[in-house]
Amino acid sequence: MKAFFNHLFQKMGLDEPTQASDSRLFDASVNGLESAAHAVPWPARAIQVGASPLDPDAAMRELQVLWSADRQMKQIPEQTVARLNKYMHFAQVPADQEFIHQDEYGNFLVVLLKGQVAVERTQTWSERLRLSEAGPGEMLGEMSLLDQGLRFSACITQTKCDMAVLTTEAMNEMVTEDPYLVSCLMTVLARKISLRLRVVGARLSERS
Repeated sequence: MKAFFNHLFQKMGLDEPTQASDSRLFDASVNGLESAAHAVPWPARAIQVGASPLDPDAAMRELQVLWSADRQMKQIPEQTVARLNKYMHFAQVPADQEFIHQDEYGNFLVVLLKGQVAVERTQTWSERLRLSEAGPGEMLGEMSLLDQGLRFSACITQTKCDMAVLTTEAMNEMVTEDPYLVSCLMTVLARKISLRLRVVGARLSERS
């Protein structure tokens, strides 16, 4: 994370870039993960799950409405959120489709605009556990996008779902073209992940 913010400062003119590869900050290959070649990019996954494109302007308005009601995401100025339209894919995915797979390398995150998603994990003894259910406004897959690690769980559409998708390629473009937008997004994502980890930690403490 420190390297990420250092790079943002460079892009804002606070320091001189030292490496040409910095513009691909979110690429797993740059971060030393040889298995990045096995990650399935969103365009390929969209075909696998039968996704169809949404009207980007209407979908972006839906995203803005949802985020305006979210305690963390509403901290990003509305005019700044609007600039995400340039970088996001908007798609509708049919019901009963696994659009994020457990134990794959992540290179995109999803914001659910409409519908319901089941979050499940297959344990080492082959039991399939339902971890949670996600509704409109919730974000899925953001941790793997940030750390280029393996997906912890699978995400399956329970109903027809409208989604906004942000890929590593788009994040890399944003770092170069709109560092303020990236810094806002990353700050809020870090807060949301921190709060989620605190909740998990509290639940574990209650059981100990």
